Amino acid sequence: MVATPIGNLADISLRALHVLQLADTLACEDTRHTHSLLRAYGIDKSGAQMLALHQHNEAEAAQAVLARLQAGQRVAYVSDAGTPGVSDPGARLVAVVRAAGLRAMPLPGASSLTAALSVAGAVAPTGTDGGFVFAGFLPVKNAERAASVQRLASEPRCVLLLEAPHRIADLAQALAVLGERPVTLAREISKQFEEVSTQPAQQLLAWLQGDAQRAKGEFVVVLHPVAAVEETGQSQRVLELLLPELPLKTAVRLAAQITGAPRNALYERALALRQSEPDSESE
Repeated sequence: MVATPIGNLADISLRALHVLQLADTLACEDTRHTHSLLRAYGIDKSGAQMLALHQHNEAEAAQAVLARLQAGQRVAYVSDAGTPGVSDPGARLVAVVRAAGLRAMPLPGASSLTAALSVAGAVAPTGTDGGFVFAGFLPVKNAERAASVQRLASEPRCVLLLEAPHRIADLAQALAVLGERPVTLAREISKQFEEVSTQPAQQLLAWLQGDAQRAKGEFVVVLHPVAAVEETGQSQRVLELLLPELPLKTAVRLAAQITGAPRNALYERALALRQSEPDSESE
């Protein structure tokens, strides 16, 4: 599974070039695109060495790949850009290969996700676990997209999304419900018109509409972690109401779901509240 550049052709790895040159068969998402990529690196493959494997034929084409592997061929798979299997075809292919007892080898390379995250400045609040969640492309239909955004609103960790240029305005409008939560838009990463900008969620649409160029290109959207909630805020009040009626862990879970506050911070606060109660029992 060979990762290929997401824009700048210089981002190809030496190992990837070596594997692409040695492969007996190149399975690829789009044979025309891959032919152009190979020509840029001076690699020549015949039509017989190319095998189309995309989202519409992956199950069938995976069997063709399996047959070539079982015949002793070296097969490499590339999607149009980036890493196969990450919002691209490839996962079903790997599942078929592994089910047959054969090995799938990853060749790492350029990634729009980690590239965007590296320049987003999305700092996790003190006392939280950090990390991030990759949610990929949200649903196209407005109601389903809005429901997805509502679910993500209660996720305190950093959230990474992908979006196409013709839907970025719709996504920005849906994200407006997140209010002041910072959101980084990274478009055209590693390409000529690369741009990275961080705005409050409620201002994303206005920012996009401020310049027609801003809505062009492929996007990685980074929802920054939820800011730590002040102890005097709504989350503490909800926690104080729930603790006398419920077990500590249940009260913390419900308070996090109701307020969107980080569960770890609420748990620490709940422990402190319980310990301050007279004759409190340890949990």
